Amino acid sequence: MSRVLLGCIADDFTGATDLANNLVRGGMRVVQTIGVPTESTNFDAWADVDAVVVALKSRTIPASDAVAQSLQALAWLQSQGQSNESLQIYFKYCSTFDSTDAGNIGPVTDALMDALQTNFTIACPAFPDNGRTIFKGYLFVGDELLHESGMRNHPLTPMLDSNLVRVLQAQTQRKVGLIDYKTVAAGSAVITARIAELQASGISMAIVDATSNAELVEAGKAWKNMPLITAGSGIAIGLPQNFGIHATAEDIAKASKLPAPQGLQAIVSGSCSVATNAQVAKFMAQGGSSFHVDPQQLIAGADVTEQALAWAKEQFAKSISKPLLVYATSTPEQVKAVQAKLGVEKSGELIEHALSAIAKGLVDLGVRQLVVAGGETSGACVQALGVKQLRIGPQISPGVPWTHAITNVGELHVALKSGNFGSVDFFNEAFEQLKTG
Repeated sequence: MSRVLLGCIADDFTGATDLANNLVRGGMRVVQTIGVPTESTNFDAWADVDAVVVALKSRTIPASDAVAQSLQALAWLQSQGQSNESLQIYFKYCSTFDSTDAGNIGPVTDALMDALQTNFTIACPAFPDNGRTIFKGYLFVGDELLHESGMRNHPLTPMLDSNLVRVLQAQTQRKVGLIDYKTVAAGSAVITARIAELQASGISMAIVDATSNAELVEAGKAWKNMPLITAGSGIAIGLPQNFGIHATAEDIAKASKLPAPQGLQAIVSGSCSVATNAQVAKFMAQGGSSFHVDPQQLIAGADVTEQALAWAKEQFAKSISKPLLVYATSTPEQVKAVQAKLGVEKSGELIEHALSAIAKGLVDLGVRQLVVAGGETSGACVQALGVKQLRIGPQISPGVPWTHAITNVGELHVALKSGNFGSVDFFNEAFEQLKTG
């Protein structure tokens, strides 16, 4: 891997595939790793790549641990580039800026800036294709302000303020400013001049307004020589041009081609987002077979994993042509009831452990096409399956591609879906897309 141009650090697994997807759509050849690779990691199959995305599970862990893991990822990425100076680093977080006042976006950004010895970076979670836009520093989810959207009820990182300058400033000692919509609309040269003004006034980080893909592409030119970029996945569409990469539709199709799918189909859903709740409901309303992982039964000590796998085995005996759904998706009220009994951290761990064990059991039963909904759930499932690398394939919907992995039991197609992403009929669309190529 001698020509890596862009090194990316993602704070969760669905976000990593989201970013990799946008880079592939821009013509870059991308490898995603699960965690920081070890010396034994083999990239021979994809030796000639433009970008590497290191997927961490660091969004909700203690800030000090997130910093340590991110710096470890940085050190590894720098060892893969042409030189430490030429490798641009991209810290990727959620398009809803998921975090708390204690971190982890601010502390990780601070640590990366220190390590790279840079005194300025941007922060831009905008992803217009999925309705995430920023105007005057305020983040919108569709037509709603962030704090008025379903994110206000997120079980781990509830977002109660839509002003991103304020949100980020609470997490860092560095001064945070804004590159507003008027500056962005004026183009990359004006953005570059604005950056110089902000630096002269002592500002080290700037939220960037963005309401369209066209703005992200034009603004991308201003980030060409920036050692560190922090963002959601949207900004990725404006980066390939900075490396002289201009892909045709044929190039993109070739880069995203995966082996033909085989085996059984299943969905594991742990997200409690509004979007995933609707997707689960739609799948069942259309007659899809489903098994509910009840957190209350987990608390009571029931072997829900064994029950779910026995049910799945019975269903597959009846039909091998239809996907099965195993879900712990719940309403905000149900989530709060469980958290009241166990606490936020323990309740999340209990559900993740059960779902990841079920995912592993489903693959043992012959599932080779697997959709996982929810960032934390995706991280737990991929780790349980022993996946080390993902090859990025075609996009199912904005931010969600199919990927291909080699596991201990063979090849696996897996789609890792952020909770808030996808249409209401996402689950059926995913398998249809994979079938048609």
